[in-house]
Amino acid sequence: MTPGENDGLKPTYSVPPLTSLCVLSPPSSEKIGRPAASSSPVWQCSWSRDGCVLASCHGAPDSCVRVWKKEWTGNNSDHGGEQEAMRQRWFLAATLRDGHARTVRSVAFAPCSKVLASASFDGTVAVWEKFDDGDSDDNNDGGYGGVGETAGGWECTAQLEGHESEVKCVSWNSTGSLLASCGRDKSVWIWESFLPGTIGDAGDRDPDGGGDGEGEFECIAVLHGHTGDVKCVEFAPSLGQWGDGDEILLSSSYDDTVKCWAEDGGDWYCAATLSAHSSTVWSVAAAAGGTRLVTGSSDRCLAIWRCYTAQEKRRMDPDSKGGDGLWKCVGKLPSAHDGPIYSVHCAPSRAGHGRIASGGADDRIQIYREVPGGTSDAPLFTLDAEADDAHDGDVNCVQWHPKDGSILVSCGDDGLVKIWR
Repeated sequence: MTPGENDGLKPTYSVPPLTSLCVLSPPSSEKIGRPAASSSPVWQCSWSRDGCVLASCHGAPDSCVRVWKKEWTGNNSDHGGEQEAMRQRWFLAATLRDGHARTVRSVAFAPCSKVLASASFDGTVAVWEKFDDGDSDDNNDGGYGGVGETAGGWECTAQLEGHESEVKCVSWNSTGSLLASCGRDKSVWIWESFLPGTIGDAGDRDPDGGGDGEGEFECIAVLHGHTGDVKCVEFAPSLGQWGDGDEILLSSSYDDTVKCWAEDGGDWYCAATLSAHSSTVWSVAAAAGGTRLVTGSSDRCLAIWRCYTAQEKRRMDPDSKGGDGLWKCVGKLPSAHDGPIYSVHCAPSRAGHGRIASGGADDRIQIYREVPGGTSDAPLFTLDAEADDAHDGDVNCVQWHPKDGSILVSCGDDGLVKIWR
């Protein structure tokens, strides 16, 4: 790969491939009497916080949320490295069908691993809670019923309505007290959560998850500002630079921009609009620590953003107004893919500083790593690993494992979920 002028890429001559650890495929149509898995794309996947459970969401004609669970084969006392990964086995633990009437476009675990949120083209957000009834780890189907086509103790405890059309993404904040959603109606909604295990929990239910009543949510903000579909939302630390809240909310859109929303006195406002792409911004991801963002776009580029403090902003522009910080594009990886980039994710700190995973319409997964020679104002990256033909069709989502920085998961139009090292 030959770097262009100021493109933030170093030449790469030999790129090692990612290793496929396992492929998670739904039951065959013969077993469940439903359309074949390959005819239903997998739009997104989400790890539980401990990395032992995966959720995936599926499109028409077999719209649902599937929950996958990990078990160990062999001797559990000798975990570590590649041998540990190779002894993992994943099985389908539950299938959630009752919450939505159309394609399920997004799914996200709350910090409590017994709570899920899903977003659908039917215009709703569903919240699912895991109850322990029927759950047994002694069976290799998790006690969830044969091929995992039952709900396995999961119940839809809340359905959030308000969007005028398709909901494209859901995301929890770090404490599970807030849930954000976005959609085709160009709006971003923020819901306050009073679920168990969050700071809004009233304390009358089991703090480990599950419960005996309806999940409680209150819409605290409806944010307008984008002029096109909003594709992605993600919370990030405010770092004391944006409003007076602990976190900001980032949203990316068909209008080619990313907006940074901040809280001030309980009210949310647009603190910044980030413009560096020439086409739809499909995905935005915050790096560990929150001082860097990465965005992926239909223009085939990855853009790298740095957060500058309000004081640094005033030094760079003495005429600048307001007390907020500044997001500035400090680098681009042009032609990072050979087609639109649908998903980007920044590695956890344990994976090593500056590693980015991306997936897109060229059926590939790319891993970029920051290398010496750059600065925080002009970082340099190299292609560290890749998977050509990672899926038989678009790669819709890539997500790093929350605990093991060498593992990531992907899903695609071929109806499969794959785990990679």
